[in-house]
Formats: sequence, C-alpha cells, structure tokens
Amino acid sequence: MWNKPHLLNAIADLLMLAASAALLVAATVWLVRVPALPIERVIFAEPLPHTRRGEVEQVLPAALNGNFFSLNLEVVRGALETLPWVRKVEVRRVWPARLEISVEEHKPVARWGEGRGELVNSYGEVFAALLQDEEAQAMPLLFGPQGTAPEVLTHYGQFVGAFGPLGEKPVQVLLSPRLAWQVKLDNGMLVDIGREQPKSPVSQRLQRFIEIYPETVGRLPNRPAVVDLRYPNGFAMRVASVAKGK
Repeated sequence: MWNKPHLLNAIADLLMLAASAALLVAATVWLVRVPALPIERVIFAEPLPHTRRGEVEQVLPAALNGNFFSLNLEVVRGALETLPWVRKVEVRRVWPARLEISVEEHKPVARWGEGRGELVNSYGEVFAALLQDEEAQAMPLLFGPQGTAPEVLTHYGQFVGAFGPLGEKPVQVLLSPRLAWQVKLDNGMLVDIGREQPKSPVSQRLQRFIEIYPETVGRLPNRPAVVDLRYPNGFAMRVASVAKGK
C-alpha cells in the first residue's frame, strides 16, 4: 500500500473529510445547546388591529424555547395561528438575536351563521372571533350549509351589484340546505329567489325582476314583505297578509 501514492492520497482525503464533518457536527451541537445567543427581541412587522397584546403574551413565551439557532420557527408560527384573529404567520431569524414576525389578520367582511360569533373573511373563510356590536351590526349576515361560505360570499357580491342600481342593498343572504337562495334588503323586503333551474337560472329570474322593479314594486306605496321569484315566468308579492300575483 505504501508504494501506491494515489491510494494514500485518497485515504488522506477521506480522513480529512471525516474530520471536517465531525467538526461541523460538533459545532452544530454546540450552537444548538450553548446557552448563549438567546432571542433578545421579538419584532412584529406590522400593527395588529384586532389581536391584543395580552393574547400574544399568553401563547408566545412557551413557543420561544431555544436559542437563535435551535428555536423552532414552526412552533412559533403554530402558536400564533391559534389566536382568533390570526390567519397566517411568517417568522424569520434576524442576526444576531432578533425574531421578526409578520402576521396576516383576518379581514372580516360579513357575519356568518346564527349568532355563534362566526365571521367570514375576504377569502370566504369562516373564523370565530368577537367584534364590537356596532361594527358587527354594520356587516351583512350570510348563512349556508357547512363549506358553502365562499359560494355564499360570491353570490352576496353579485346581489349587491344587481340591487345597487335600484338604490337597495342586501343585508342578509341565505343559502338553504336545499340550495335555495333568499336575500333580505335594507328596506326590510325578503326576496325568495329559490334554487337553480335548468330552464330558468337564478341570475335570469333575478335580472328580470331588477328590470321591472322600478315600474312595479318601486311604485307601490308600501314595499312588499316578501317577493317570490321562484316562478319561471313571473313573480309573486306578499304585502302583510295579502297575496298578489303578477
């Protein structure tokens, strides 16, 4: 073997590589276990309009377990995402002793359901959080079967656009378990649109009603309590206990 220089060189290179790897492992273990290099500051990249400082202080300290290198960023992220208003969290280390946290809060656009403190955000996601009464009452109320919040929110936007030219605004949109649509306007009138029909889609029935609204409902001295659009060729109105057909 001693008369084979290329073999000796290969063994030497292998030993040096092994030594370097061992040194790297030892350095990594030292960095992870050394009590130095603690996280000294936690910085939030933007203000949090709804999340309270006390809520953050309840979950964050237990997640800050380790030093600058050993701290598990996923644990920190997961702890903060348990808070009611927090939708998404990004965490990054900033040398030498800082943790920078970016929080995306839910942006509520509507109330959801039947008074269980649930809201719908701008992505159509349902989350549970508390709003001040004035802020909550200013939002529309949406409701539908589980998993339909994105669809209900999309239709709410379409209904707002449809009734806007009439000077009316939807304040409630309901999708029933049978997938029938009901819309309540800010004037108190309930518009029963019903289910999708192959020969008479929801959008077609609604558009027909919008077009004739100014010359029919709009001319009445009192708005009807209910307008029923489930008919393929017309609609019905109920004022108090009196039914009228058209």
